[in-house]
Amino acid sequence: MNICPIAYVPILQGQRYSKKGLRSLSRGLTELRDLPFTAVEQRQEAAARAGRMSIQGVQPKLSARLSVSERSFVVVDINGSFILKPQSMEFPELPENEDVTMRLAAVVGIEVPHHGLIFAKDGSMTYFIKRFDRVGKRGKLPVEDFAQLTGGSRDTKYDSSMEKVAAVIDTYCTFPVIEKRKLLRLTVFSFLVGNQDMHLKNFSLITRDDKVEMSPAYDLLNSSVAMPSAKDDLALPIRGKMRKLTRKDLIDYFGGERLGLRSAIIDEDLAAFARAFSQWENLIEISFLSSPMKTSYREIVQERRKRLGL
Repeated sequence: MNICPIAYVPILQGQRYSKKGLRSLSRGLTELRDLPFTAVEQRQEAAARAGRMSIQGVQPKLSARLSVSERSFVVVDINGSFILKPQSMEFPELPENEDVTMRLAAVVGIEVPHHGLIFAKDGSMTYFIKRFDRVGKRGKLPVEDFAQLTGGSRDTKYDSSMEKVAAVIDTYCTFPVIEKRKLLRLTVFSFLVGNQDMHLKNFSLITRDDKVEMSPAYDLLNSSVAMPSAKDDLALPIRGKMRKLTRKDLIDYFGGERLGLRSAIIDEDLAAFARAFSQWENLIEISFLSSPMKTSYREIVQERRKRLGL
């Protein structure tokens, strides 16, 4: 079965994208041309433009806007409304990995921006994600990541703890209890999918309608399959632990004691995870990961489920 890499719905042999996928980008879009760069050329473009663009991070990224008239994403230096991530030289299948991981997050109620995969001119897949801090043609919403909010930097993004992440929410959010529930859901999700790279730069607060809240999730990956040698469960410790985390650490201590969430709320969210696993299985199966990578992804989820008793 052929699948649309934007909408994850069936398409006919020879089709690149479904009507649903194209219309999700723009109602007037009836065709999407391949990116006019190979994966290598995208990485070269990202390196060449790094000093002029407002996108940071280790993974190569390009800023882009969608041109309906040109039926293509157009790489730009400023005022881009999308971020493009090509294939990595160091780690295999990162675009495919991030795409399916973000879809798994949406299943359990984690807010994620519009995203998907598109083809480059060499046939490789590039991940796109719509910028959640952009409104209109040139408007921008205030967003600060947790490294900024704690007085840190890119160099100190791992020098923290999940307890300190929780403290940021207590300090800055308009409705801390609501945001702490989101934090627990995101933390449990990251644990289940083997995302061991949720450092301070990957948590942000956004101001929308005069309300300070956690931003939509981004940079969600099963980093355990991308970097099999890594042994930690999470990027930031809970109760001083980064490995061999248990239900007592994640749920009883972090969710109950540190975040102060009621047991009924925690149980409701855990039940949502339990219900989601069959849908996760289907999404992983139809994803654009290779068969060996799909197997590894499933094995990690299954092992983490057992540790949480789900």
